[in-house]
Amino acid sequence: MRRALDLAARGLGATSPNPVVGCVILDRSGRTVGEGWHQRAGGPHAEIHALAEAGDDARGGTAVVTLEPCNHTGRTGPCAQALIEAGIARVVYAVADPNPTATGGARTLADAGVDVEGGLSADEAAAGNIAWLTSVLHHRPYVTWKYAATLDGRTAAADGSSRWITSEEARADVHRLRAESDAVLVGAGTARADDPHLAVRGVPGAVQPLRVVLDTNASAVKRGSRVLDDAAPTLIAVAEDADADVSELESAGSGVEVVRLPRSDARGGAGLDLRALLAALHARDVRSVLLEGGATLAGAFVAAHAIDRVIGYVAPVLLGAGPPALGDAGISTIAQALRLTVCETTRLGPDLRITAVGPAAATAASGTETSTSTATAAPTATEES
Repeated sequence: MRRALDLAARGLGATSPNPVVGCVILDRSGRTVGEGWHQRAGGPHAEIHALAEAGDDARGGTAVVTLEPCNHTGRTGPCAQALIEAGIARVVYAVADPNPTATGGARTLADAGVDVEGGLSADEAAAGNIAWLTSVLHHRPYVTWKYAATLDGRTAAADGSSRWITSEEARADVHRLRAESDAVLVGAGTARADDPHLAVRGVPGAVQPLRVVLDTNASAVKRGSRVLDDAAPTLIAVAEDADADVSELESAGSGVEVVRLPRSDARGGAGLDLRALLAALHARDVRSVLLEGGATLAGAFVAAHAIDRVIGYVAPVLLGAGPPALGDAGISTIAQALRLTVCETTRLGPDLRITAVGPAAATAASGTETSTSTATAAPTATEES
């Protein structure tokens, strides 16, 4: 199963809106004879790749797979039936499929006389598929906020200079994060100040994520902005009542789309309704969002309880002054503090990468909502973001 989990991870960033899945086929004697993973949406599933490699050696053997084999015909046939036809005698899977259109594979296998066992390494498998599970269970993308800061929490010096706070190793890791995400999101402030490109660099074979800019008043992204090139598709979100002419942006290229969204009732209507934004992204098959905006945008997402995971790149540097990593998040007392759970710490050159998850992420695989879910929040992003 651990090998199957490693195989599944190879599909991160390339399978959306489908899950990442890995499969290992063992013959009657327990020898590995086939391996596979879901490589792209619309392509063969992990079980099909593994069965093709195993050939006749699969008969009477065991299939170890990270997700319950599907039981429906979509762009590909049902994996449960393929396993039965291959003569597999036993199937061990990690996570039950909660998708109502695909579930039931375990029952189909059992009815055909296959020995079926579920739940092996379920927590680890759910963590690897957390974006897809969040989408299926809560009908929204999984949101990761990434930031880079000094040891005293500054993202730039007092004069605004910020290159480079973190090391080359940390910056390369950010591109890995982008490659594993369906969308990379910034606000108008970052677009105005940095003219970011937001595309993946240095990751061979990466599927470029959707570049998203929250430009409430349609004033930050201009013709010639780097996000309008053809390196990756781009979505620019503006307010429904923004009176700026967006036709120039809409005609900037075939990969550029402008979407109009309602303003939020919060903060005097200065920003977009983040719930509407996440719904628009989900409708475009975005299952994971990497939030790379500045402190104001991050604060708006935190205030809206719309962040599932935080990844901080912390450099052993002190500045003493300069902009903080997080802006106003609507937290005024220690009792209101958002408590996270650290799930990983990793050294990257001289820097430390800290990964922490919130309570909503901890329950995503269980099918239960929490009070911090975006399903009940009224999120907003301000124009300063």
